[in-house]
Amino acid sequence: MPEKTKQSTTRNRFGTFGGVFTPSILTILGVIMFMRANFVIGQAGVIGALSILVVAKCITLSTSLSLAAISTNIRMRGGGSYFIISRVLGVEFGGAIGIALFFALALSIPFYILGFAEALVRSYPVLVPHFQLITLSTAVMLFALAFFGAKWAIKTQYMIMIFLFLAIIAFLGGALVQFSFDTLQQNLYPQYTATDLQDGMAPLFSYWVIFAIYFPAVTGIDAGVNMSGDLEDPARSIPRGTLTAIGVGFLVYFAQIVLCGGAYERSDLITTPYRLLQDNALFGWTILVTLGVVAATLSSALGSYLGAPRVLQAVSRDKILNFLRFFSKGSKKGNEPRRALILTCVLTIIVLLWAGNESGGASLNGVAALISMFFLYSYGMINLAAFIEDFGGNPSFRPQFGYFHWSTALLGGIGCTVVAFLINWKAGLIAIFIIMLLLWYLKAQRLIAKFGDARRGFIYKQTRNNLLRLRRMPEDSKNWRPNILVFSGNPMEREEIIAYAAWIESRRGIVYLANVLVGDFAELSPRRPGAVQQLTQFCNEKNYPAFPVVVAAEKLEQGISMLLQATVIGPIRPNLAVFGWSGKMERRQSYIKELRTASTLGMSLALIEINEMPKPEEPKRIDIWWRGHKNGALMLLIAFLLCENWEWKNARIRVLRVVENEEGRLPAEEALQKMIDLARVEGDVEVVMEEESFSRVLHKYSADATCVILGFELPEIADEAEWHDNYRSFVDEIPTTILVNSLGGEDIFV
Repeated sequence: MPEKTKQSTTRNRFGTFGGVFTPSILTILGVIMFMRANFVIGQAGVIGALSILVVAKCITLSTSLSLAAISTNIRMRGGGSYFIISRVLGVEFGGAIGIALFFALALSIPFYILGFAEALVRSYPVLVPHFQLITLSTAVMLFALAFFGAKWAIKTQYMIMIFLFLAIIAFLGGALVQFSFDTLQQNLYPQYTATDLQDGMAPLFSYWVIFAIYFPAVTGIDAGVNMSGDLEDPARSIPRGTLTAIGVGFLVYFAQIVLCGGAYERSDLITTPYRLLQDNALFGWTILVTLGVVAATLSSALGSYLGAPRVLQAVSRDKILNFLRFFSKGSKKGNEPRRALILTCVLTIIVLLWAGNESGGASLNGVAALISMFFLYSYGMINLAAFIEDFGGNPSFRPQFGYFHWSTALLGGIGCTVVAFLINWKAGLIAIFIIMLLLWYLKAQRLIAKFGDARRGFIYKQTRNNLLRLRRMPEDSKNWRPNILVFSGNPMEREEIIAYAAWIESRRGIVYLANVLVGDFAELSPRRPGAVQQLTQFCNEKNYPAFPVVVAAEKLEQGISMLLQATVIGPIRPNLAVFGWSGKMERRQSYIKELRTASTLGMSLALIEINEMPKPEEPKRIDIWWRGHKNGALMLLIAFLLCENWEWKNARIRVLRVVENEEGRLPAEEALQKMIDLARVEGDVEVVMEEESFSRVLHKYSADATCVILGFELPEIADEAEWHDNYRSFVDEIPTTILVNSLGGEDIFV
């Protein structure tokens, strides 16, 4: 399995508090709480801010429920969100999200560091000239903590968490002291102000604009999930740690909205949101609020320093891309992803050098928005994965976490997508484009997953339900589709017939590739899976949309009879049997018997004799020789379906009929033209007046056609030899010929 490594390592074994709750709560209670939360209260009012909090928390809560369900259903390894998505949605989706998530986590580190440095120089202006030195030094210090191991980083996060909660006590306590119900009443409802734009435009803030500003405050649950490979018991720790962090975060934000909304004037909440917390700290503990901002930004950066390398290591160990395998190796002690960590540090330094000696810029803000989109889409993918697992009804989906339903996952996934576009629709589209580009690239690699894919169960359930629904619907000629059973034998020797069958199907029906292994069943049965695999591999390599069917029988006739009787997918059974034309005299009795069997079982017949395959770039013509309506409808339909393929693009259809005298020419032309118009098929009509045998007429007028379509009737029992000789004279020395015998069911004239 790709999760295992050959080297002998000892991994970390963190519990719920240190491994999941601590990194999650430190990311949830981030810089938004200090810098923007009061602004949101001032704009949206207490009621509006609380509704934003509830809606936002519902999205992260649904994602957490999905995480809990999946993490208690599979054996979690390293990689967090990537591991979950890849094991449910498949290696391509997982790889695309995993690579995007790594870069999102890696690039978020310098942004957290820039936020830390900005808060520091605002509090202590004397440090402004040293802004870049502070950012680079902080990056190196955090790298050292992560390099020495997750244990040291977690211990550091404990200390950071103490400062963070002291800061929360300080500013909530200060708000509580000044709390007034009159002030709360004044700030209860929204009063959106105008934005301050340099070009003079001043559109009003709105509920959804404020929602977009506040939403990042409730994210961060993936910080704990990304530690999945370092947990003692992921199935226990991820649900408990994540849900507890969400609950604690909700209580803190709820208290901040109510207390600050009842303590400060609306104008102050909007204009000086951070300064209010500092100036009104309990007992004048301004320094604690400053340390809280420092703790919030550094803890988030450290969490990303821990998460990003672990995601890259997990992707590398799944051998999705060969050039990433270098990063799969972990340290002997703790299995730390140090190679991936060094790459993460290099990316961090590059971005900090690009940022220069100041904290912002439109380019950096744009990249920050793109990072948020990747996080949101990873949440959405987790919800999609849980939805597919539960809704697909796989018996293997038996999560120990019982408080989950597919509807919450579906709502969470929709919510993530909607919020992404509300926050920044341009960044949302760019992120989707990048993920789809990665997905396309990984699909082009034809990756073979070594782990289960829940999409199969989801598709299986939908297919089953649709087949049952289809079974209850009556058949009608208007809904006729070409379900073709083609006797291909060894596919490499008869690929031309398979190609014609695929062209006739033309993405409208189903093609079954049938092969009969002739001989002793006991000896052949072990070879049957290999024959099925041969046909499957042939279809995959040649890109034929077909289903292989293989049987073993003592005689060829028995095998063909078995296939004709038993090949079926629910209510979808073959209605057109395709055989190659057999010119062998010694086989004509058994050959015609096989055709009769197919006809008796209700299948129309198409016998194909290949002369030369059409060249896509050359002009093509299909000649239909009309001799009556019985086979004519299917002949016209086959010609139409052939022309629907790109290989037959711009092919010309010609309908020909032989008459005995001049008086019959005009009525025949009018009848054929009326028939073509009624069939809604573009084609030309040509009436031939000849007294020669039909074989000579056929060779005279269709020698230069690409394909000739003729109708036929099965012979009487005593007339097999004459029938065979007659049609052999037709197909010899003319282009590719399709002999058609219709039993009805199709109707091109409806």
